[in-house]
Formats: sequence, structure tokens, C-alpha cells
Amino acid sequence: MANVTVIGAQWGDEGKGKIVDWLASRADAVVRFQGGHNAGHTLVVGDQVYKLSLLPSGIVTGTLSIIGNGVVLDPWALKAEIEKLTGQGVSIHAENFAIADNCPLILPLHRDLDGLREAAAGSGKIGTTGRGIGPAYEDKVGRRAIRVCDLAHLDALDSQLDRLCAHHDALRAGFGQPPVDRAALLEELAEIAPFVLQYAQPVWKRLKKVKKAGARILFEGAQGVLLDVDHGTYPFVTSSNTVSGTAASGSGLGPNSTGFVLGIVKAYTTRVGSGPFPTELEDEVGQRLGERGHEFGTVTGRKRRCGWFDAVLVRQSCAISGVTGIALTKLDVLDGFDKVKICTGYRLRGKVLDYFPSHAADQASVEPIYEEMDGWQGTTAGARSWADLPAQAIKYIQRVQELIETPVALVSTSPEREDTILVRDPFID
Repeated sequence: MANVTVIGAQWGDEGKGKIVDWLASRADAVVRFQGGHNAGHTLVVGDQVYKLSLLPSGIVTGTLSIIGNGVVLDPWALKAEIEKLTGQGVSIHAENFAIADNCPLILPLHRDLDGLREAAAGSGKIGTTGRGIGPAYEDKVGRRAIRVCDLAHLDALDSQLDRLCAHHDALRAGFGQPPVDRAALLEELAEIAPFVLQYAQPVWKRLKKVKKAGARILFEGAQGVLLDVDHGTYPFVTSSNTVSGTAASGSGLGPNSTGFVLGIVKAYTTRVGSGPFPTELEDEVGQRLGERGHEFGTVTGRKRRCGWFDAVLVRQSCAISGVTGIALTKLDVLDGFDKVKICTGYRLRGKVLDYFPSHAADQASVEPIYEEMDGWQGTTAGARSWADLPAQAIKYIQRVQELIETPVALVSTSPEREDTILVRDPFID
């Protein structure tokens, strides 16, 4: 049996929560390996709806769930999320939940800086969630982060606070803000430390043991490949690497552990926040996609921008992340359209491109080249086999996998876990 790595192959919001939940019920461990509480997964289990930001999706079913070192952790957000899920009847304890002790922390000063920057950016706004994710990653690579393991040594934190405050005090002064209140920060950390430390451990060691026992590990990505800090629509990206390769560095297991790479792909395209979006529809069709797909961010509640499926972007994402197969989600949103379109290439200043260029000005200027297909009048909602799908919907799926040069492994036809057409089981090597 193989491990599975799940990533979003568009701009996030592809419906990873349902797929990860479906896979987590068959896994022995679920690992978050990047991002922070700017991610959002909605799980529907029976009549219960769970909204997760930091916690791996496996926690709902009691599967061992691990936050890896590639994540930036807001300890107060974690506490609030655990308390909320506990109130919904989910049992979370040291046996089924662990946090990497070398995981960097998101501090109140990171949230402050995130908000100050966005407010001052004017037309240069990135469209962040304002939760301090970017500044926390900056401090990690700047070697001034406070990490989970530091919570057990708060009385020896002076030199780290010196480095941290030298950086942030200068930035805060530029925004007309007072210096960091070190005493207040230490007091807040001392208060939250016992809660976090009960779950802290060298998770690479625990994962090594899990792997050695032959257990199935599910690596759970956040956001999407098009938001990757290297490979996404820079600078309108997140602050971490979202590609599948990060599962190795963000968990402490080697690259031979990532197994089957499942790319989650929505049957159309959406995006939250600023940045280029070649197939965006600012008309009644885009509005219809948004309304039928309930396109609002799990974490922010922000309305998502909507457009036709972009095969160029998804093909690029699949190549960069080594996607083995895709999970196609929200096909039912396209039910009832007379015609559907797929972007197969771009025009840029008279040239035809079969890839998405790297420069921001080029990304903003490309014009989509569409292929039009007949739609279908029957419903795909709740389908659990190919026989349940209209013939034209099957043709659409087949054309998508041809254009993205990656096979479809499964099709999701509703938020319900069982409404899934399985073509290839990701857990079978």
C-alpha cells in the first residue's frame, strides 16, 4: 500500500477537504506540511459540518493527525480551533494529535505587520488573509523565529527576542507604531505554552516509526500550486511552497515517502483575492458559477472570482508537482449549461502560448483561447458511477484529462463523502 500526497492544482478552494476526509478514513496518519491557518477545509460527515484551518482533516475521525515543521503555527488560533471541535464531539489528545517541536510560531506582532503592510500597499495589495502568515515565514528564513520548542525555555529567550525585536521595531517605527512590548509578549507566550507543549514532539521520529510499521500516511497540502511562492502567480501568492515536494521537507520524511500525488481540480476555476485570472468571467455566467458553487472562502468568507476551466494552468501545475492523478470536484456546478468552455492556450501580443508565463505583466495580459463543448441537461449531483453521469459530462471529463495530460483518479459529485466515482485508488500502488 502506498502513501498519498494531496495538493490543490489551481488557486486553492478546489474541494480538498472532502477528498482528504474521504482518504483520511482509510489512512493511518494525516500530516499537514505547509501553510498556516489561512487554509480552510470544510468537511461534511453525516449531518455534521466541520470547518478546519490548522488541524489535519484526519482528526475528525480520530486518525493520527500531525502538524509538520513546514507549517507556521498560531498557538491561539490552534487553541480556539481545538476547543470548537471538542465542542462538536471530536476527541483530541496526545495520542491522536502531534505538533512538530521545530514548528515556527505566528505571533501577534506578525498579524500587526501583515495588516499594516496591506493597509499601506494601495494598488499593490496582495490580498492576504491578514493572519500573519507571510511575516512569520519571513522570520523563519531570517533566523529570528520563535518556535514551538522555545515555549519550554521562555526564560532563555532574550537573545532571540533581541533579534526579533530589532527587526520588527524598525518596521513598526516606519508605520508610526510603538515598539514590541516584550513583557506582554512573554506573558502571552507563558500563558499559551502549556497548552501547545502537551502536543509537541519531534514528529519526524514519530513518522519514521509509523512508516516503518507499514502504515499509510496521507500528506495534506493547503492552498494550491498556483499560489506557490516559486511556481505561482508571483507576487500574488502565499508565503510557502505548496507543491508536492514540500511534503518531504515540511514533515521530516524523505521524498521517497510522498507516494501517489493526487491533484485536486475543480471542474471550473476560482480564485480568492488579487492577481491574474485569464478565464475570469465578470458576467452572468461567472455569477451563476459562483452561486451554484457556493463560492465563498472557508476561512475568510470572501467571495471567490469564477471562470471557465483553464487546462493550461492545470497542466502546468500537474507537471510541476508530479501529479499521478487528479480528483475532479464540483462537476455538478456545470449541470444545465447549454455550452461549456475550456481554455486550451493563450494569446500574448500576437503569439500563442501553451504555458502560463512567469512575469506578472505577461500573466495579466494573456488572452484565453477557448474550446467550446456542448453542455448537459441531466444532473451529475450525487453520482457514484460512470453510468450515473450524462454522456456529455463524461466527454467533458475525458477532454479535461487529455488536455492536462494527467488521468482522472476520482470524480467528486457532492460534498458528501460517499458521492465519489473512484477510477483509481490512490492508496493502491
